[in-house]
Amino acid sequence: EVQVVQSGGGAAQPGGSLTLSCAASGFGDGSACMGWFQQRPGKWRRGIAGMNNEGDVVYEDDVMGRFTLSKGDVPNTLYLQIHNLRPEDTAMYYCAAADWCRYNRLARSTYQYWGQGTQVTVSS
Repeated sequence: EVQVVQSGGGAAQPGGSLTLSCAASGFGDGSACMGWFQQRPGKWRRGIAGMNNEGDVVYEDDVMGRFTLSKGDVPNTLYLQIHNLRPEDTAMYYCAAADWCRYNRLARSTYQYWGQGTQVTVSS
């Protein structure tokens, strides 16, 4: 059974940093395709960063340079670091996983398994 478990997030001040963690299990010995999605209040859930099975990373244009996606030492563990936090980063963040990146790594349709979501709130 595949499980995707998230941790991290919470409240932070503008200009600070946060790290979100995601651990996907149930993929056997293989590397999963994994990504992070952002859902701002009243908005669609959108892909912001994704990593394919080979470890190649793609970012949505407007987060590039402030968001950093990295792999953990444990297989299928993914971290999303958000630097220089802005109020517009306030959102629910979801981690997603798939056996392989069948489609665009930032597309919801690529992923079959989803984490529970974690809230990030940026305010002074």
